[in-house]
Amino acid sequence: MQLSPVLAELEQYPFTRLDEWRAGRELIDFGVGDPREVTPLFIREALAAAIEERAPYPRAAGLPELRRAIGAWIARRYGVEVDPDRELLPTLGSKEAIFSFAHVALGEKRGVAVPEPAYPVYERGALFAGGTVVPVPLREETGWLPDLDAFDAWDELALFWVCYPNNPTGATAPLSFYEELAGLAREHGFLVCSDEAYSELWFDEPPASALQVADRGNVVVFNTLSKRSSMTGYRSGFVCAPEAVADALRRFRPSTGTAPQEFVQRASVVAWADEEHVAAVRELYRRKRETLLPVLERKGLRSAGGTASFFLWLAVDGPSEPFVRKLLEHGILAAPGSFFGPAGEGYVRFALVPTQEECERAAEILERVL
Repeated sequence: MQLSPVLAELEQYPFTRLDEWRAGRELIDFGVGDPREVTPLFIREALAAAIEERAPYPRAAGLPELRRAIGAWIARRYGVEVDPDRELLPTLGSKEAIFSFAHVALGEKRGVAVPEPAYPVYERGALFAGGTVVPVPLREETGWLPDLDAFDAWDELALFWVCYPNNPTGATAPLSFYEELAGLAREHGFLVCSDEAYSELWFDEPPASALQVADRGNVVVFNTLSKRSSMTGYRSGFVCAPEAVADALRRFRPSTGTAPQEFVQRASVVAWADEEHVAAVRELYRRKRETLLPVLERKGLRSAGGTASFFLWLAVDGPSEPFVRKLLEHGILAAPGSFFGPAGEGYVRFALVPTQEECERAAEILERVL
């Protein structure tokens, strides 16, 4: 029996290795970015109230109430008006929408620009859709932004992926960067695909969005409730796209059956409408950052990333995996930078998802063992 050659050639999904390292151990787990904070009660109550005796198949276009709630949030957050009926679709979180997007958007041109270090799903989605991955190195000395002047494969591209606030580095991008990239997209005929899952986890100034560019005709933005509202398991996000792209997604997505259940969509309406709980979430992560980062820096690690997201991106003296394995011996799990591509080597990522109490215990352990 033959299976997908792409699957056969891919290396193991890096974060499944963390599962192997966890096996049978009591750990303080900073490895995967899965928040362990409690989902706010009002969201859970909205979910429970929406459960009916019968749950029909959800439609790909999503509930009008949810599209309107997302559009209202975009207007409040970014001062941008989008058409909820023509430009927005609810998604099953953002991961599936990001992975499958290349199946819709790759035509005659097959190039997909993928940053490195990065979330592995951009690359994998492109490969499974038959795309050609064009690596775009991100470097500490350029603030983890791609050097657009050094890139020379513009006319090969169908898609150019970016992620800010950045996973894994926590860096942010100024609006001027999005404007320049959107201008290149119009000139060369590709789509800017902006993964903004961490847009609400910031500790100084709210980061810009690709939604704020003057001309969004070549811009597609993905966002999710997973991080801002501690709703990872609910699987609820959205894609905002130009009308022609949104129409294509409405034709494609019924084939994949990936709309959130209606009771999840109704809980999502109240989540997008409230900012008080998001501010409280930010304060939780700020406190964790202030608990852990000073200890790590005092012990010789250097903060090499930005200040947004719930990630600490730290430079280590040597290869990243041996450093992480050393921490594992003392009950702490982090992610080697090499999991995010060769450009991540020499760094480690801490996802600040353990509880505050666990972060305090981890700080005590790190104080002893580093």
